[in-house]
Amino acid sequence: MDGHTHKPAEENVLFGIPASSGIVIGKAYVLDRHMICVLEHILHEDELDAEIDRFHSAVDQLRAELSELAETARSESEMDIPTLIFDAHIQILNDPLMLKEVQGIIESKSCNAEWALKSLLEKYQASFSKIKDQYFRERLNDIEQVITRIQRRLIQGETVSLASLTEPVIIVSHDLSPADTIQLNPAKVIGFAIDVGGKTSHAGIIASSMDIPAVVGLKTLSQRVRSGDPIIVDGNLGEVVHMPAKDQFLKYTKRRQRYLYFDQELHAQKHLAATTIDGEKVKVLANIESSQDLAHLSEHGAEGVGLYRTEYLFIHRTKWPDEEEQFEDYKKVAQSVAPHCAIIRTLDIGGDKLATGGDYFEVEPNPALGLRAIRYCLSKPEVFRTQLRAILRASAFGKLKIMYPLITMPEELIHANYILGEVKGELNAQGHLFDKDIEVGIMIETPSSVIIADELAKHCSFFSIGTNDLIQYTMAIDRMNERVAYLYQPLSPTILRMLSQTMSAAAKAGLSVSVCGKMSGDPISAFLLMGMGSVRELSMDVHSIPRMKKFIRSISVADAREVARQALTMSAAEDIKHFVTAHLRKAAPDAVAAGFAYSAE
Repeated sequence: MDGHTHKPAEENVLFGIPASSGIVIGKAYVLDRHMICVLEHILHEDELDAEIDRFHSAVDQLRAELSELAETARSESEMDIPTLIFDAHIQILNDPLMLKEVQGIIESKSCNAEWALKSLLEKYQASFSKIKDQYFRERLNDIEQVITRIQRRLIQGETVSLASLTEPVIIVSHDLSPADTIQLNPAKVIGFAIDVGGKTSHAGIIASSMDIPAVVGLKTLSQRVRSGDPIIVDGNLGEVVHMPAKDQFLKYTKRRQRYLYFDQELHAQKHLAATTIDGEKVKVLANIESSQDLAHLSEHGAEGVGLYRTEYLFIHRTKWPDEEEQFEDYKKVAQSVAPHCAIIRTLDIGGDKLATGGDYFEVEPNPALGLRAIRYCLSKPEVFRTQLRAILRASAFGKLKIMYPLITMPEELIHANYILGEVKGELNAQGHLFDKDIEVGIMIETPSSVIIADELAKHCSFFSIGTNDLIQYTMAIDRMNERVAYLYQPLSPTILRMLSQTMSAAAKAGLSVSVCGKMSGDPISAFLLMGMGSVRELSMDVHSIPRMKKFIRSISVADAREVARQALTMSAAEDIKHFVTAHLRKAAPDAVAAGFAYSAE
């Protein structure tokens, strides 16, 4: 819930995860295709070959359909639906291991293909339930959608097309596939309310790309709603109201009008510099997961890329990208953000972030603490060197920086820099152009890196604080575990003191500090970050940028320093939150309007 605490609500109000901002009121259209009846049929031995052929035929047909939909998505530029979603589903269909497993189940159990797919899906569901990383847990939805579509082709089940909608509606569904969205008319779909998923699920990605309000993770909504029912979707707070009463309708109408007013104001000012009242310039940057995200940077006023998560180049594919493919991708980033800078994070994969296809990883009992990120790269120098070569070559086409993830000791940083130096020598000998003075930084995301920040500062050019993992590792919690979610507190005195310690070490060494975790996009946290030290770069999801830039223009760093000084003496996260909020409401009402208007009553 991104820290939003709800008061006891009416029975017709459901709370989910805000996936795409905005508030919409309209009629529900229930897309009911979650459940599919699959029965087991025992086959004779002489029927198995024909059943395997039937399975492969269904896969071939679905692959052709998805390829056609992907091409349609590429041509429908006004919809701007990420084609990588279709590509991901095609990659799953092309996975030889999956195809081999289904065939093996058909042969070993002498069963029909639909039942074999059901058995395989149950196996995947059991495996994915052990994964802690939200993004990769949500990728199970991809597998479920692909398997369900194959099953429907096998049983020739009817499919529902969203192309036939005749009036504006809010789509209510257990899930939403990319094939669904490519068929819909954006003029007829005004919102999404989805049972499953999180901020990085496809429904959320698609809703954001189409600028449609969406709430996901609603669990049972699709079972409660019927097509035609009135419904309200608040994508700012993650609230959905089914069959609203008159007072609820008026309350959310007021919220919607306030949101639209501020949204228009924010976007009208999106290209204004984020300069505080007392003249401090702050760069507001974007976190991106794909070079396809670059198209949104200018329209939201981003001043560069503060974090490019390159691991998403490596997942959903049976063969990892070679040097040329990576070079072209990083070159596109460098050229697109010019004259601004982009920070390329080296491969942060392993642990829970497992690539599909290939024998890249061994099963680990505790993957979050295992061979991942820089540890994996140093153990696989050929993978690391290939990526470094590509980044360096791309640096000839624009301003790039390199950032290593999960550094916990100086030896790791020194080893990584040694390999980087070797790669520079190779490229120089081969006559390649690159930025010989490219800046190299590290992510501060573990207690270990905070404690030895002064030592790490001797071997790099900048720090970028990854607050999401820093909080999780410091508080020893799984933030996806609802039973301990209350411990995930960004404003915990423990976290604030660690941030302050990191900034002090950076200041002594003359290093710049940026923040790329979720705290950077939160007004209260950003206010404290700017007051605790020299943080003058905040990197966040692109949709938060206009709001944060206006917020920064409404505050002073001098005020933030005094508030941060007092906050660091307090002993409870809730007290800190109330203290900062009350101060801003009194001393900087314009900042409150910019930062909290969407949630204010």
